[in-house]
Amino acid sequence: MQRGANSKTDPTLLKTLKSSFGFTAFRPNQEQIITAFLAGRDVFAALPTGGGKSLCYQFPALIRPGLTVVVSPLIALMKDQVDAARENGLAAAYLNSSLNPDAAREVRAQLSAGAIKLLYVSPERLAAPEFRAALRSYGAGAFAVDEAHCVSEWGHEFRPDYRTLLNLRTEFPQAPIAAFTATATQEVQRDIVTQLGLHDPVVVRASFDRPELLYRVARKHSPAEQVLQFVCERPGDPGIVYRSTRKSSEQTAEILRRHGVSALAYHAGLDDELRNRVQEAFVRDEVQVVVATIAFGMGIDKSNVRWILHGDLPRSLEGYYQETGRAGRDGEPADALLLWGPQDIAIIRRHIAHMTVEAERAGAEKRLREVLAYVGSGVCRRQLLLAHFNEEHSGNCGGCDVCNGEVDTEDLTVPAQKLLSAAARTGEVFGAHHLVDVVTGAVTERVLERGHDKLPTFGVGSDHDRSWWLSLAQDLEAAAYLTRRIGTNGRPAGLQLSPQARRLMRGNERFVSARRRPSAAGADGALSAARHAPAGSQVARTEQHSAERLANAGAAAAPTLHRADQAALFQCLRSVRKRVAAERGVPPYVVFSDKSLKVMAMNRPSTPAAFLRCHGVGERKLESYGAHFLAAIQSFLASGECAER
Repeated sequence: MQRGANSKTDPTLLKTLKSSFGFTAFRPNQEQIITAFLAGRDVFAALPTGGGKSLCYQFPALIRPGLTVVVSPLIALMKDQVDAARENGLAAAYLNSSLNPDAAREVRAQLSAGAIKLLYVSPERLAAPEFRAALRSYGAGAFAVDEAHCVSEWGHEFRPDYRTLLNLRTEFPQAPIAAFTATATQEVQRDIVTQLGLHDPVVVRASFDRPELLYRVARKHSPAEQVLQFVCERPGDPGIVYRSTRKSSEQTAEILRRHGVSALAYHAGLDDELRNRVQEAFVRDEVQVVVATIAFGMGIDKSNVRWILHGDLPRSLEGYYQETGRAGRDGEPADALLLWGPQDIAIIRRHIAHMTVEAERAGAEKRLREVLAYVGSGVCRRQLLLAHFNEEHSGNCGGCDVCNGEVDTEDLTVPAQKLLSAAARTGEVFGAHHLVDVVTGAVTERVLERGHDKLPTFGVGSDHDRSWWLSLAQDLEAAAYLTRRIGTNGRPAGLQLSPQARRLMRGNERFVSARRRPSAAGADGALSAARHAPAGSQVARTEQHSAERLANAGAAAAPTLHRADQAALFQCLRSVRKRVAAERGVPPYVVFSDKSLKVMAMNRPSTPAAFLRCHGVGERKLESYGAHFLAAIQSFLASGECAER
């Protein structure tokens, strides 16, 4: 949500913002970052995905003399970012391994001639001393480090080549360095500042809250059916399904295709050409769904992703936050559903058990405990996510399944103590089924053989059936009260008590379990937030604010069209956008965002001046696209049909 201009805002900056980028006001924190960077200050900026960080270095590059270098690990994204910058009139280029020798020589020639203002490069390329020497000859005067959390070993995506970026401070002592990230904890922030040698940086930590996202968590019972229902309830809406393995990503994509959904798999096992084709098809709106491993998403700058579905348990809250952040980047409502089950925990623990470095193993275990606390808690999902980034959130957020009443909570401290006691008294070497046999008083051969029918805990849980106790055991494991022993063969070898389990047994903690109401939201809460949000909820408020933003984002000279006609005009403009983007060889979102098209559909500009007042329309885009879109709008209003289809 952009804030309005105030008396302290430089009118010249606002004029450039509108003419080049099509915006009438800066988003929160953008102006502070831009003015500091222009003044030659180092900057650390933690902005949520969709917070407008690219503008924070593209805008200064447009004004600043000399060359600004952007360090990015996302080679697949560089071309799209360069295309977007060029569409806004900024002389931009990239140098990476995807360029053929002739194209690379042309970029270097332009750099030598001073014809490039913004250059995207990878950290691997910057690690070469000869390339840094070339940058000095090109007049590099400022650096922006994107995905800066990759410099930190405390982060979830550490890349060793990022450590070489400290050379920028010593070899370009007068050049300001701005570090940007969307997932930095306070610990990672301190590490970034140290590893990049930032000098007295201007520190900006925006709120990590994404009010447009609705978070839901559900247990797996039939993953293929759950994914299929979720996707089919959102016909035509672009989205990403994350799976933990290559095989499951391919199987899920195949199931979706068999049911008429345009879906493709994406994982590291595909050759580079095929992966690039999948990504390109998704970015260009040629495929609705990508089913991917965690390798996908970092190279995507697509603003109209409407949902994210995790079909398996993520391995860290940072990764989960960043992956869900791929949705709703245009500020419009979006859904995030996480499916999980005990089998996910077993797989992750097996992977952790094979780690040979103790610190690495301890870090992975800590991240898993944080994820399990998130999925197993009866506390507001948003509150838990924000707390992970040292940000407080209180009250009913209205934007998660817990706060929207889809989840019931129950104090199960006493039953939990009984089950934990059974685990302790049997030596912490048995699995959930045997422990449940003990507490329910089941006289099995295994129970009798080991004399467990003589234990004080035998039969203390006969008031509930086996399925109830097994579900409780899953909850205790999810909340890290019970952890799985790993045998010498790498397979689970029984459940053991964690330190917090012993505190619970002593009565120093309470155990509250979250249980989803079967009728709350269809199949495990997989209904669309935009269509089913309770009145007054955060998602409903986001919808209302979205409508207000759209109404204020352009000239509303004519009465609003009927909702159905407005939706039809929006689809018409999407088809125009897709055709124009194909002609220019750029992704559709580079032409205009969905938000811009919605403003056009709402306000139906009939003149270039009215078109220019729409959100995201600057003078450059008016010149490039105005005639196409104005003609389509006039044709639609005259005939009710889209002449561009």
